[in-house]
Amino acid sequence: MGLGQFPFPPKWGACRGGGTVVPHATLCPQWPYCRKRCSYCNFNKYVVPTVDEAAVRACLVQEARTLLRLSQVQSVTSVFFGGGTPSLASPRTIAAVLEAVARAAYLPVGAEVTLEANPSSTSPARLAGFREAGINRLSIGVQSLDDAELRLLGREHTAAEARGAVEAARGLFPGRTSIDLLFGLPGQSQDAWARGLAAALRLCDDHISLYQLTLERGTALAAQVSNFARKGALSTHNLSYWRAEQYIGVGPGAHGRFVPRGEGGGSREARVQTLEPDAWMREVRSQGHGTRRRVVLSPLEQLEELLALGLRTDEGITHERWGHFSPQLSLQAVFGEPGEAQDLQQQGWLLLDGGGLRCSARGLALLDSLLPDLLCQLQRRWARQPPRVGELHRAAGPRGGARRGTGTVAGPREL
Repeated sequence: MGLGQFPFPPKWGACRGGGTVVPHATLCPQWPYCRKRCSYCNFNKYVVPTVDEAAVRACLVQEARTLLRLSQVQSVTSVFFGGGTPSLASPRTIAAVLEAVARAAYLPVGAEVTLEANPSSTSPARLAGFREAGINRLSIGVQSLDDAELRLLGREHTAAEARGAVEAARGLFPGRTSIDLLFGLPGQSQDAWARGLAAALRLCDDHISLYQLTLERGTALAAQVSNFARKGALSTHNLSYWRAEQYIGVGPGAHGRFVPRGEGGGSREARVQTLEPDAWMREVRSQGHGTRRRVVLSPLEQLEELLALGLRTDEGITHERWGHFSPQLSLQAVFGEPGEAQDLQQQGWLLLDGGGLRCSARGLALLDSLLPDLLCQLQRRWARQPPRVGELHRAAGPRGGARRGTGTVAGPREL
């Protein structure tokens, strides 16, 4: 099928079921295949001689439909194609997934739709095809603009190819191009890193994700991320994670957090899809999805996630967002009383005011050291309140109550 035959961009804007859309989530389709294994990456990825793209596409479409149907989600606020290397998929596959999402839920016109891409699979013609398929934001895995560093990382592109890919992307996606960089490489001096970062900012200053290289089991090298963006170029999708909003993971090894249809607002589940692509496809064909593990998160666990994620942003956690997760126990009631949070405020690491709870500029740099104290205060304060209706039966079982998707379970309540 040629590009001119695409039924896309999709006819976004039609709301499933009509009426006002309230329950919303982001969607994260995963393309698990790569051309080679990079020395730092421990993501769920597979290097295979050939890929049956039509089969993978059909399963991505089916699982997206199924999980949207089984959730309470009516509006998808952003879509992020990750991997693996999703730019190895054809524009036709991207278009098919977006069409399935647009038919199953409300996908607003102009919703952020991001594709992760490697410079080696981002020719101008291919990028134009992705844009025609519905992509409006590109995240490029540059990692370095130094050829020696790229060889160390096992990347298949050169610095010149990375520059060309970013320039082409900025022409097609102005103001909506992001690049990934790694720092802390073996033998990399602070001066070398400063020069590399300055060169990257000259190339693309819309949005940059910086990964500090760390050692991971199963890799030669690996990483952790911080995101930086110009005003107006923040990633809607990334912010949704930090705000602990619902997200639906589609594809091998994908993770998700959402409230199943038929459950109350507090019964959020953590889900993990089957890792291996062939096994995942068999499960999708047999039961409509490849959910391998699901865990019901307790209200306290949801607040712990919100605290750990929300404080990683400069806006922190607003009173409104906290109240969405904990209407009975306010942010002020938890962290406004004497305890660790007040001590951290007095030391200038933390702020609690009418805007909510957030770290100071100094506190953000030490957040991993502050979080254990804040989590302890939250847990102590939570233990002092009476249990809510419906929580007693959860407390009787093992923490999390994991279930495995064997294909024998059925119905919205089960899956």
